[in-house]
Amino acid sequence: MSWLEDELQEQPAALARLIERQADAARRIAQLLARDDVNYVLIASRGSSSNAARYAQYLLGRAHRVPVMFATPSLYTIYEQPPRLDGAAVIGISQSGASPDVSAVLIEARRQGRPTIAITNNLVSPLAHTADEVLVLEAGEERAVAATKTYMNSLGAVSLLFAAADGGAAAAELATMPDTLERQIALTLESGPSLDEYRDVVGATVVGRGVNYGTAFEVALKIRELSGLVVEAYSPADLMHGPIAAIRPDWPVVLVAPNGPARPSVEEIVLPLRERGARLLAISDVAAVLRRAKTKLPLVSHVPEWLSPLTAVIPGQVTAMRLAQLRGLDIDAPAGLHKITLTR
Repeated sequence: MSWLEDELQEQPAALARLIERQADAARRIAQLLARDDVNYVLIASRGSSSNAARYAQYLLGRAHRVPVMFATPSLYTIYEQPPRLDGAAVIGISQSGASPDVSAVLIEARRQGRPTIAITNNLVSPLAHTADEVLVLEAGEERAVAATKTYMNSLGAVSLLFAAADGGAAAAELATMPDTLERQIALTLESGPSLDEYRDVVGATVVGRGVNYGTAFEVALKIRELSGLVVEAYSPADLMHGPIAAIRPDWPVVLVAPNGPARPSVEEIVLPLRERGARLLAISDVAAVLRRAKTKLPLVSHVPEWLSPLTAVIPGQVTAMRLAQLRGLDIDAPAGLHKITLTR
């Protein structure tokens, strides 16, 4: 079995470790984010970590009722003109903790006297040393280039921060997720459809909204980095504002549509996509959505919508892996990629 397959199946245990070991850190960080002088949250990230950051935009925005936005690292590095960060709490998300541009944002935030938080899998990384508070991902070593369990635990870290701020049923709901992931992985691996008909595709489109907007980007990234296909992610609204013109007959479109408030807007684009002859793949726990798709990627049911990105990404991970295997590619070490990418 490949490293990627091993690590994909290690995700429930990794999430359980995170929940058990980092709850206290999450509570401290939630209190920091709730400070009276914090008016917005600024997140620095790259790659898969940016897809977890998209999830954080929704959950931290809901928990603290403040804007949550992305940093522009080039202002801190190549232009050397960082913005004023009055009122900010600054979070760096980096699985390795080694990206210089992510650390540069936190270094400047500390220079300006703003609170800083690192979410990373490496406690002794430059990012961790830079931050006031560290939430360690507890994912263990990840050898495959494509992130699976470190991405899952990045979502888990954001979920912990939401649960710590919520003070209600959220913590209990999160505690059930390792078992739910076990069921989702079994469902996807054991009863997932054949993807042979997609062996020779040259690209695809992924659509998601709300808390699963980041899931759409992560699924697109996984397919792209493992198989080299040209895959892009959109919200339904952004797709309809022009990019849908590029959808041609037989073009694969993955709909990320778990049950919840965002699902109807994803469902609304089914008809225009079918009119264009697209081949629809649906990641959903809603029977009506699955029935309308050519390829069904079912989700386990009764997952709270705010936690659905943790289960919804798994069919995407497996789809990316199987497409690469169909093309005879090395799923542990995609050509030209490295586990740690240093950007400035």
